[in-house]
Amino acid sequence: MRGHATTENDSTAGVVLSAPWRVTAVEALPDYRLKVHFMDGTAGTVLMARLILGDEAGVFAALRDPAIFKQAFIEFGAVTWPGEIDLAPDAMHQEIKKNGEWVL
Repeated sequence: MRGHATTENDSTAGVVLSAPWRVTAVEALPDYRLKVHFMDGTAGTVLMARLILGDEAGVFAALRDPAIFKQAFIEFGAVTWPGEIDLAPDAMHQEIKKNGEWVL
């Protein structure tokens, strides 16, 4: 299980990731929360319980299993889970930069 991922797990030979909204570290926290850090130094929390536990969770329903939620990792600067589930890093960065958290 992954509980914390950094850019060390996010490398592709010859690819330089430099957009400020690229996620550089993610840590899965209890209650469907994530602690994230971005390339420009911005950091904050993503609150996902309402999305994951909601009636219209869609693909995010798979994350209801805490063991799966804890497998969050970084792929090409985005928070990702097995099954090709991911979050938009640019929207996440914008909300966290403005509010310190992103509530989904």
